[in-house]
Amino acid sequence: MSETSTFIRYVRRLLVGTLTLTGLLLPAATAAAASGAGGANRGDTAPRIFQGRGFDTCQAPDLATMRAWRASSAYRAVGIYFGGRARACKSQLNLTTDWVRQTTAAGWSLLPIYVGSQSPCVGGTNKNPYRIDPAKAASQGGTEGGDAVTAAKALGLGKGSALYLDMEAYDIGNTACAATTLTFLRGWDRQVQAAGYLAGFYSSADSGIKHVESARRAGVADLPDAVWYARWGVSATLTDEPALSPTAWASHARIHQYTGSVTESYGGKKLTIDRDLIDAPVAVVD
Repeated sequence: MSETSTFIRYVRRLLVGTLTLTGLLLPAATAAAASGAGGANRGDTAPRIFQGRGFDTCQAPDLATMRAWRASSAYRAVGIYFGGRARACKSQLNLTTDWVRQTTAAGWSLLPIYVGSQSPCVGGTNKNPYRIDPAKAASQGGTEGGDAVTAAKALGLGKGSALYLDMEAYDIGNTACAATTLTFLRGWDRQVQAAGYLAGFYSSADSGIKHVESARRAGVADLPDAVWYARWGVSATLTDEPALSPTAWASHARIHQYTGSVTESYGGKKLTIDRDLIDAPVAVVD
């Protein structure tokens, strides 16, 4: 996922769609346990499904900001950048086990985001030095999947949680590079799923999401349990995304990031955020 005021933002701006869409607008934020998401239930704990509005921002906000936004905004879910070597906001001083406990106790749902190695053909002006090694793509994906699980456990995010791999836009027309990226993704998915977590995937709708949809149609295994697609400047929709078949990831397994880099203020607390419409698994807090 793009992180505010970082190099990651630039790529996604290049690939945002311009077609105005209409689709499902959920009237209220709800959260409920479900027996599976995207056809998968990987752990002893059933995934927690959130339906409603959410946002993501580079740094986890402090607790005072979270309280103010909980009281005054319509948002009830927040994306947290919990790990990955390509994560821009690495310090995350607010993101602790206590923060996780207090925010979830206050009614927030969490969307854990892991910014791992990026595609060798990451596009546009993205200068990210952390690239997938084509010779080691599967093992590298597995290693980073294991790191994601370790980081999630350290924050008290238990089995059944969805962990979302952030893969910024890349050139899916570059066959060799796209194959390397998919190999890495599948290795990451296998490791995360084997540990009892759900493997989510964030990317540009016209890049990584289009790519995994093509892989799904081809019968490729070890694909994500849920998808989070970035298409800005359009109406929020969970049903009318052009890159996805209507039946793909259709059961509580979609997030649409429909606006990026906007500033909002509630209760005197200002943040620059991306806006998300959600019907997908979130974190399960131990």
